[in-house]
Amino acid sequence: MARLTPLAELVESCMSEALARQGFASADVIAAWPDIAGEPLASYSQPVKMEWPKRARPEPDAPPPPATLVVRVESAFALEAQHLAPLLIERINALYGWACVGRIVLKQGPVRRPPPKRPPARPLAPQEEAVIAGAVSDVSDEALRAALARLGREITARETRPNTKV
Repeated sequence: MARLTPLAELVESCMSEALARQGFASADVIAAWPDIAGEPLASYSQPVKMEWPKRARPEPDAPPPPATLVVRVESAFALEAQHLAPLLIERINALYGWACVGRIVLKQGPVRRPPPKRPPARPLAPQEEAVIAGAVSDVSDEALRAALARLGREITARETRPNTKV
């Protein structure tokens, strides 16, 4: 039997080339950005790329010189991000365990945010549950009947009832 592979391993291998083009060794900084920056700054900023110096190391065993982290930030939070830059550098370096980031460059611009979470559906009245159960009662396949009932509950719970005439 084949070993099941965690999705995190597959995503990392798929994204490694794109991340490398932006100077990231892995998705650690991007994934941990909410913990690194804290709220609300994490909602209005995102790491874009790491710019590594092109010069050679002075000694073969010496660590590479620190990189510059480019962060896109919305203009209203740019000043806060500028003041927090030393703390952000410290947290990123603690994440990696060495001084990989030496400075942060802020680029003002729009930041992509995940879509807002929908509010929970309202509870259904017993008569609404009865209508849904009656509508799916003729379906012979049990799994299909259960799926249709869930769909009916979701649609009914999300419906808005007009209280006033337009």
